[in-house]
Amino acid sequence: MRLAGLRPARGNAAVTTAEPVPDMDAEAPVVAPSTPATSVTCGFPTAPIVGLDALPSPVSTADGRTDQARAHEAAAEVLADRGDWRRAYQHLKAAVSLVRDERTLPSGVPDQLRLEVDRLRRERAEAREQSRRDSLTATWNRRYLDERLGTLRGDPGADAPVCVALADVDHFKQVNDTHGHALGDEVLRRLVDVMSEDLPEDGFCARYGGEEFALVLPGLAPADAVRVCEEARARVDAHPWHEVAADLRVTVSVGVACLDDGTRPGAPGLDAADSLLYVAKRAGRNAVAFRDAEGTVRLAGAAAGRRGIEAAARRAFPAS
Repeated sequence: MRLAGLRPARGNAAVTTAEPVPDMDAEAPVVAPSTPATSVTCGFPTAPIVGLDALPSPVSTADGRTDQARAHEAAAEVLADRGDWRRAYQHLKAAVSLVRDERTLPSGVPDQLRLEVDRLRRERAEAREQSRRDSLTATWNRRYLDERLGTLRGDPGADAPVCVALADVDHFKQVNDTHGHALGDEVLRRLVDVMSEDLPEDGFCARYGGEEFALVLPGLAPADAVRVCEEARARVDAHPWHEVAADLRVTVSVGVACLDDGTRPGAPGLDAADSLLYVAKRAGRNAVAFRDAEGTVRLAGAAAGRRGIEAAARRAFPAS
């Protein structure tokens, strides 16, 4: 048997049909009209699947639903091999619905179908996870960061504003130029481990881009978020980087801000954190910059007494 393809039906549904391959040397047989029991209404928009030529040997049932489940399984397999997980999952759901239908005879449900469904589900979950992970550091990536910030910003039950920090490695170009990019990659991997220590529940670290990372700290008051970031900065400064290279020292500059109900992606939390990161850089690096309850830009911890913070703040926030 050959799967003829998925042809559009009325509305948004599509029908999967199976038809015999004609023998060009033989007289055309009389084919009885197909009945609704030999086709599947998928219930989702689709298109013919190129490369899906054959189906497993059919198993006869009262209404042909096992054949239909096999057709969906084969379609899902082809689409999954191509990485088209969305359409593959739609066909898998159709197959599972057919298999679980009370009219399907238990003896006609192949065990291999259940195994394939489970395998494809696992692969889909793994692919989804990998799409949200940074390939170098294995931490979360920008896609996951944007998704989570959108969810957290829209959470009506949040008891406290969601604070977010942007941390940038100081003089990272010099690390690469002096020690090579392979060692620079190792620095970034270690940096993620060090900064991720002792984060609050539901807090996480994500790679924002290059040598810049985001710390998302839901459930913390702004003052507590600043404290957590200052502790992370101090851990990075105190880390035994000489284990990586004899003369290596790594520090980070950090800007901390809080999200509000702004509708622009990344605004104003990430935008404000980026401007405060600039303040920390201009004020001598290896520091955490934030706004206090009165809106004054300050540096946390040991850097609090540095001069030049006012000038750096004026350059970062010229309108304020």
